[in-house]
Amino acid sequence: MFKKMLRAFGIGGPTVDTVLTEPHVFPGATLAGEVRITGGDGEVDIERVTLRFEAKAELERGDEQHDATVEFLHVVVAESFRFEAEEHKVIPFAVPIPWETPINVVDGQQLPGVLLGVRTELAVARGVDKGDLDGLFVAPLPSQSRVLDAFGALGFQFKSTDLEIAQLYGVDQQLPMFQEIEFFPPPQYQERINEVELTFVADPEGVHVVLEADKRGGLFRSGQDEFGRFRRTHAEAEQADWTSDLTRWLDEVAQRGGLFGGGHPEHGHHEEHHGGGPGWGGVAAGAALGVGAGLVGGVVAGEVIDEVGDFFEGEED
Repeated sequence: MFKKMLRAFGIGGPTVDTVLTEPHVFPGATLAGEVRITGGDGEVDIERVTLRFEAKAELERGDEQHDATVEFLHVVVAESFRFEAEEHKVIPFAVPIPWETPINVVDGQQLPGVLLGVRTELAVARGVDKGDLDGLFVAPLPSQSRVLDAFGALGFQFKSTDLEIAQLYGVDQQLPMFQEIEFFPPPQYQERINEVELTFVADPEGVHVVLEADKRGGLFRSGQDEFGRFRRTHAEAEQADWTSDLTRWLDEVAQRGGLFGGGHPEHGHHEEHHGGGPGWGGVAAGAALGVGAGLVGGVVAGEVIDEVGDFFEGEED
């Protein structure tokens, strides 16, 4: 009876270990792997085995910012089975991750501010074991990389990235949050623009590129936010002349106040642009985010797996 009580608290019960076939993925890709369960010192009834996709980042709620863990997907990979003492079981899985999954690796470098992981949760009768956490590394789609290349070619410098729990106006958004990648503007725009925030909202057909410019105030003008939105298929985005599109938008914002109105993206006004131009030879995505200049304080993705576990460790204690 005492052993049963201990197992209810996860002591002497089954243990779980998840092995990802390839933790480096793209938005919309299928994440494959195995959940490996080893029995404890007695039989137990396992109610379900769940994979929980988590993001830990600095979250923005209005004017306040704080660290939090957000679950953006959970999938039950097995349920309702009896597990014997010292038994071994392997449960294979293949889970499509959301197209809107934040990116946290560019050109082999981890972006500071957003850590992603897959937590394996083992639910037994009268108890839940959070199990282990495996790091997840999401690189941009080719369509997204083209936009980042253009930011680098125009002289933007990476500032930071965070997540915001909110819905963007006029965008069909599936997740309860979106990612903002913040840049300092090119030198020629710095007198009028403090920073530019870039958000991707991808789906199987294409990608929304949402821009927000924080304009500086002046003697006869107040500071305000200006917004822009581009929607293209993935094929169009890979061929579009993003340097020209971004330059035109920046000129409109800086010189004439922009054509996109003010307000917050949830309630604000967005114009939508279509079409494209010839392709171009962009700079490396890593340089686009300032990696070469040391502006991204991350480490090579292959070296960050232990750091991910440490980062989330406080959630398990």
